Amino acid sequence: MAEKIWLSSPHMGGNELKYIHQAFDENWVAPLGPNVNEFEKSLEEFLNEDIQVAALSAGTAALHLALIECGVGYGDEVICQSMTFSASANPIAYQGAVPVFIDSEPDTWNICPNALEEAISDRISKGKKPKAIIAVHLYGMPFKVDEVMAVANKYNIPVIEDAAEALGSTYKGKSCGTFGRFGVLSFNGNKIITTSGGGALVCHSNEDKNKAVFLATQARDNAPHYQHSHIGYNYRMSNICAGIGRGQVEVLRNRIEARRRMSAFYVDIFKDINGVEVFVEPNSEYFSNHWLSAIIVNPELAGITREDLRVGLLENNIESRPFWKPMHLQPIFSDSPYYGGQVSECLFERGLCLPSGSNLTELERNRIKESIQKILVKK
Repeated sequence: MAEKIWLSSPHMGGNELKYIHQAFDENWVAPLGPNVNEFEKSLEEFLNEDIQVAALSAGTAALHLALIECGVGYGDEVICQSMTFSASANPIAYQGAVPVFIDSEPDTWNICPNALEEAISDRISKGKKPKAIIAVHLYGMPFKVDEVMAVANKYNIPVIEDAAEALGSTYKGKSCGTFGRFGVLSFNGNKIITTSGGGALVCHSNEDKNKAVFLATQARDNAPHYQHSHIGYNYRMSNICAGIGRGQVEVLRNRIEARRRMSAFYVDIFKDINGVEVFVEPNSEYFSNHWLSAIIVNPELAGITREDLRVGLLENNIESRPFWKPMHLQPIFSDSPYYGGQVSECLFERGLCLPSGSNLTELERNRIKESIQKILVKK
């Protein structure tokens, strides 16, 4: 069988080892050091806003710290986009809080501003004003920033931007992850750039960053002995992982261009196929990094289902993946409040993510194209 084509695999740039060797040579094998500092600085420069970045062990850790800094505690309610990976919602449970899930809207597949306001109004009427809003830039597509922020500001509720999939995406020219009270980035192995595992918290003040770093390093008080007045966490990124990140940031713009070319590749494949819709920006105000290229398959029009296409690709050793199963449909969150219609459910039933890696070769792209065309011919 032909070699496997992965959905989204790591893509090294070449200079990662230089920074790793530097860490070994200087004996900075710890969750601090020059690579951590320089990686944070390079991200701040890339995002091009007046922000500070704290490099952490995972995007999930960043979300957790953001909730803590927003004052979320036991019994509080936090609004969360339902169409997302579970890591967006799990930190709410870490805090003993209750997630309130919101449906998607059909333009960006992200949190619906109308359902968001309905939920806030209803929760307030029940005596439970939400403490924070977690809004996700799904697959790299910016959510409706103006509308969502308008609702959040109206009710004075902080927004935590889950930009784990959206590094390099912009809305009206401004970087995703810089709109809310906090932004969250991920550098997991499948992301647009990687530090093997890792993430970052985007802050708008040194005070917020310093608090995040304090909590991420076991909340050790300023004393000559080990003294702790707060619960702390082991969430800081290591200097080794940050070295990988420094090399990755150097090629980040190239990786964004390559992912966007993959999206255009699928637009071309499906342009004349009735019943298959490729996920693209709704208008020029949105710029997606197209971390994952995604399609919607309407079986009534296309003559095949999402599963027909997924299984057909798998038979050719090509990985594809259904969309995130909405959080309000997950067994662990089955008792959580939900607001909206069935947009996210329909997306889940009909959606498929296709191989999107920036390291896919011309031969691999041709194999993907030929496999898709053969599946469509058999319908």
